[in-house]
Amino acid sequence: MGAACLGVPCAMKNAAYLPFAPWRDAYLKEAHRPVRIAVERQDGQVAVFDTRLRGVTDPADLRFLERTVKLLLWSVGGWRVRICGCDGLTRRLAEIYGPHGSRAFDASLMETVFRRHFTLESVAERDFPAARSGARKIGGHLSGCRIGFDAGGSDRKVSAVINGEMVYAEEVVWHPKTQPDPQYHYDGILSALRAAAAHLPRVDAIGVSSAGVILNDSPMVSSLFVQVPPEKHELVRTIYTRAAAALGNVPVAVANDGDVTALAGAMSLRDTCVMGLAMGTSQAAGYVDGEGRILGWFNELAFAPVDLSPQAAKDDWSGDTGVGGQYFSQDAVIRLARRRYSAAGDADPRRKAQRRAGAGRGGRPPGAGHFPRHRRLSGATADNLSPVGAQLSSAVTSNTWLLLFPTAYNL
Repeated sequence: MGAACLGVPCAMKNAAYLPFAPWRDAYLKEAHRPVRIAVERQDGQVAVFDTRLRGVTDPADLRFLERTVKLLLWSVGGWRVRICGCDGLTRRLAEIYGPHGSRAFDASLMETVFRRHFTLESVAERDFPAARSGARKIGGHLSGCRIGFDAGGSDRKVSAVINGEMVYAEEVVWHPKTQPDPQYHYDGILSALRAAAAHLPRVDAIGVSSAGVILNDSPMVSSLFVQVPPEKHELVRTIYTRAAAALGNVPVAVANDGDVTALAGAMSLRDTCVMGLAMGTSQAAGYVDGEGRILGWFNELAFAPVDLSPQAAKDDWSGDTGVGGQYFSQDAVIRLARRRYSAAGDADPRRKAQRRAGAGRGGRPPGAGHFPRHRRLSGATADNLSPVGAQLSSAVTSNTWLLLFPTAYNL
């Protein structure tokens, strides 16, 4: 089916769904004006992305630039965006990301994470920054007595491991996304860690897999704590370090669940250049590079652009439409299943959706083009890190708690 969006023709299989990636590819076929985008995050790290524009006056030019910057912000993360090559469009984009613009949510969240004022500005080539990586080694340690903890949106999971062998595992239903008191979250986390510690002669380290944006082992923003008021956010940021301290100042490492999925794939495949996709309550991605390092990026694709259709699903939290969490998560499957099975008279569409939820099967994931290269794809099911549903693709068979093991090996 042929269609056009903002004058850019592209193939569509469904009139109600216009994927950003093929539209972007069609746009770039006629784009010859070079544009450079730099996104700066913590510790002076800078990601540089080179692209092209067709022009600077057409609505498609602004839409392409706005969606590209948004994708970079949610895959890489940053508090400062510098653009070279399109001064007028950059000024318009700065208004969009301003306090009263349609992307004010994105700018505000970046400020929350990095504790810096968000800026988006046009710069000359001579002032454009060089790329600076923050990739680092993490995980892969099998010796000793370790605890792995996964904080999911519908249940929490913990395992105890001795020299690479699991000796205990537990899964407990909880409801973190509806609780405004961080003491609820802290008590649940500490209870899980103590249950695992009871099966170990000692605890050498704790590894945590958590949804949300993780910075220096702190959850800066996460849907798990969406109901916690701002005045209590500091209790959230220190929640894992405080829980580890309660066990005797045990070393703790906290990573985004996308990074942990990629690490699980790299460890299981004994390979590098592995991309991980975690599709659970939300959506995340991670990447282990050729040197076995994670990139230190945001990796939160729940707000990354996916669908440009005017009929695209709206995200209640960000107010944007057509973003990843509405398409590649358990909530997305349940939403679509409710529409289908309610029409068919199914009494419990949510339960049926949960049975059908699973890892993606091929296709190019949003943001894949920003990774240097990926030989293997590691995926977590919608029941993320669950004891019976944890699977790794690329011919790796299902293995109980497989994805939680690397969490225990984060240190």
